[in-house]
Amino acid sequence: MRDHTKFLKEASFVDGRWIPAHNGEVQEVVNPATLKVLGTVPHCGREETSQAIEAAHTTLPSWSSKTAKERASYLHRLANLIEEHTEALSHLLTLEQGKPIAEARGEVGMSAAYVRWFAEEAQRVYGDVIPSPWKGRKILVTKQAIGVVGAITPWNFPSSMIARKLAPALATGCTIVIKPATQTPYSGLAWGVLVELAGIPSGVVNIVTGSPPEIGATLTSDPRVKKITFTGSTPIGKLLAEQSAKTLKKVSMELGGNAPFIVFDDADVHRAVEGAIAAKFRNSGQTCVCTNRFLVQSGIHDVFVQKLSDAVAGLKVGNGLEAGVAQGPLIDGKAVAKIEEHIADAVSKGARVCVGGNRHALGGTFFEPTIIENVRPDALVASDETFGPLAPIFRFETEADAVRLANDTEYGLASYLYTQDLGRAFRMSDALEYGMVGINEGIITTEVAPFGGLKESGIGKEGSKYGIEDYLAVKYVCLGGLA
Repeated sequence: MRDHTKFLKEASFVDGRWIPAHNGEVQEVVNPATLKVLGTVPHCGREETSQAIEAAHTTLPSWSSKTAKERASYLHRLANLIEEHTEALSHLLTLEQGKPIAEARGEVGMSAAYVRWFAEEAQRVYGDVIPSPWKGRKILVTKQAIGVVGAITPWNFPSSMIARKLAPALATGCTIVIKPATQTPYSGLAWGVLVELAGIPSGVVNIVTGSPPEIGATLTSDPRVKKITFTGSTPIGKLLAEQSAKTLKKVSMELGGNAPFIVFDDADVHRAVEGAIAAKFRNSGQTCVCTNRFLVQSGIHDVFVQKLSDAVAGLKVGNGLEAGVAQGPLIDGKAVAKIEEHIADAVSKGARVCVGGNRHALGGTFFEPTIIENVRPDALVASDETFGPLAPIFRFETEADAVRLANDTEYGLASYLYTQDLGRAFRMSDALEYGMVGINEGIITTEVAPFGGLKESGIGKEGSKYGIEDYLAVKYVCLGGLA
């Protein structure tokens, strides 16, 4: 199916029903490529969120009591539907988010992959039997659904970020209330349509659009919600964690990043440039694992800068629905202003623009893919996540310098390094204070590996066998009277 209109819903999804905001208020959704209004969604708040929590809470016993195999069958059905409607879902995603259609297809495909992975993991939630120190007793350890989950998701990956939270929640027997990003609510609401088509019972999945502060505060304060999962900025993550602490909720947070991309003198330059394009300019640089700093060793610096500049100069910018487009628009005017601020600051401190550096001739929120070199460690871009198509290049001399520069940040999400020295690869992977390390690869995200950071980049993991643990409560049972 290619028609996206079936999935474009202008209502929140609560207890199996499509509802407006109780006060009748709506908020507009804008296509960042054309700046035209796509439509509206309800501007919901506390009342609708409480209604969604009640639905999830009421449905929890019946959903969690289903067998793992039964829940897995629903998730497999859901994955099949995502794959069946890939074109429609991808088209909708590009319309509201702006990324090239090829990238949108990749995201929708990843959404299906996460759902299918956790469909299988549902049947692998194992417990333990611990040798008892007492005669006549058995010590059993079981795992069960933690309860109602509140999920708050970002605009940069509006489909797959929901998949990474919804799939493990449903697999373990949890029910969920989802708050999609204000800029990209349609890809979130499309999950309501998919859930209906899959026959998942009413109340298991609820999706509420509207006021971030009101919805977030309601989810974090309601004692019926047992877990909060959030992908977004570190300041908002800290706020949600602080609010959640009042009812001691379990939290998992995938927050900001400041990813270094380290190129050593012995690197395969062609491979490094290829990886740099993927790690920096995918989704117009608007990903949490995007490279924010290029650290290049002196011996290879000039060659790398030239080859990367040549490659970046060839990137086609435009509407993501057009053929051959490699970079779409930025999400809004604030994103453009931040790139301009970072470029101006770096240049004022001696940096040089190699490629780009300006708003694109297409206007709107389009920006030229940009490379700047001779960037100093005290530049804003060294510590502040740009979230845009700006590649600042820093020069370093020794391996120790690379480690020091790479770790000189409060963030620790993703990192990348290019070297053909096996010993160095292991030394660096041990030394880098990051939850993920890509060695000679620019794209490392997959449903089978744990995704998450260290330091102020978050708490917990998503994907893989580790990603299901955050949705489970561990229970110890002492069974006596057996002697």
